[in-house]
Amino acid sequence: MFTEYSDNGAGSQDLRCHAFGRFLCYTTRAKWLTDHSPDSPGQLGVVSPPDGKRYTAGMEFLRHTLANGLDIVAESSPAAYSTALGFFVRTGARDEDDAVAGVSHFLEHMVFKGTPTRSADDVNREFDEMGAHYNAFTNEENTVYYAAVLPEHQDRAAELLADILRPSLREDDFNTEKQVILEEIQMYEDQPPFGADDKCRAMHYGSHPLGRSVLGTPQSIGQLPVDAMREYFRRRYSPENIVLAAAGRVDFDSLVAMADRLCGDWERIAASRNVEPAARCDGFEVLRKETASQQYLLQLSAGPAAEDADRYAAKLLSTVLGDDSGSRLYWELVDPGLAEHCSLGHSEHEGAGMMMTYMTCDPEYAASNLRRIIDVYRQAEAEGVTAEELEQAKSKVRSRIVLSSERPRGRLFAVGSDWLYRREYRPVELDLDTVSGVTVPELSAVLAKYPLTHATTVTIGPLAELPQP
Repeated sequence: MFTEYSDNGAGSQDLRCHAFGRFLCYTTRAKWLTDHSPDSPGQLGVVSPPDGKRYTAGMEFLRHTLANGLDIVAESSPAAYSTALGFFVRTGARDEDDAVAGVSHFLEHMVFKGTPTRSADDVNREFDEMGAHYNAFTNEENTVYYAAVLPEHQDRAAELLADILRPSLREDDFNTEKQVILEEIQMYEDQPPFGADDKCRAMHYGSHPLGRSVLGTPQSIGQLPVDAMREYFRRRYSPENIVLAAAGRVDFDSLVAMADRLCGDWERIAASRNVEPAARCDGFEVLRKETASQQYLLQLSAGPAAEDADRYAAKLLSTVLGDDSGSRLYWELVDPGLAEHCSLGHSEHEGAGMMMTYMTCDPEYAASNLRRIIDVYRQAEAEGVTAEELEQAKSKVRSRIVLSSERPRGRLFAVGSDWLYRREYRPVELDLDTVSGVTVPELSAVLAKYPLTHATTVTIGPLAELPQP
């Protein structure tokens, strides 16, 4: 999924804006960007398309803000055969402290345990009656609840999602689900890569909030009282900290009316976040897991953040060097059979980003494979990438953008995340154009600013020691 962000552009006459009651419909054949939206309720963000290439776009972007600060955004496509809806909550592991570590993920579970008007069985039964594809997830920064349904079920699905966003948080359910979370933490430690990613993240970020585990620890979850979760919910699930997003065939008038009726009385509380820059850390640790049959290696190095202009170049760089097929690491390690898997990926957060290398291999090849990885990165830092490699990477990334966007559910995550992070709408065409415009020197600049050879490394498996290159 490509949910990227860019700077605002200059105005263009290609934009046509039409007022429809309390919100705007944007229909354009140009590149689109959204200025920072006004803070007062019910006002409208202004779309400013930059000069340049024209597009043909069959989508409409619509937005409305309730009086309590809840933003409602939609990319409407009348030709779509389904509707996707989701509540995007700007809260995750980085918004916790030691006393409530893991509460965001735990709360995600509790949201499905019933409301004042529905039991947990009612929630699941009603989603099933609609034939909905529904789920939720929690990460370091966001918690998202979503459903994809046939258009005729939009109102019912939206009403159900809105209802579960105000859960009962009953103590009996809390105590029962706590055991489920504790078992999940243990399962995570018992299966490959045996929690190596959490361990590497904690070492890499140190005391920075991004170093926190999404699951928490057995100690933090075991000692968490229900009142602490209720208070966390009250502070973090404020309407001004939530975006209601939709994509596909959307009846926006009906969606706004439903949100106003069911969400309009949600208590508005300011929800802050620590976005201090993360310090660069280098470290190397070998953790022995005697029951493991393979050696697992993770490396984290700094990368562009969600608000940085060079995040597209970082995505393309990771594709050139570490895509799961046809990349330099693939030809160096996977194709000759030296590693089962070896990849490089870029992930961005507010105020920080990271490049993550992941490898699995037979223990006997671990030391030499690690040296090979470092050699690949050193060569890239010294010589850069070729124009041919960049063009192949662009083709891959553009294909993935389009393929992930063909279903409304795919567009839901892009539209919702873009608005949650930057109050910005980006049509597919704009992402494609941005990727196409990245140059070889821009990839070299990313390598210079964020050297892959300065990394935190954690390896876990049967080996008791591994030489550091």
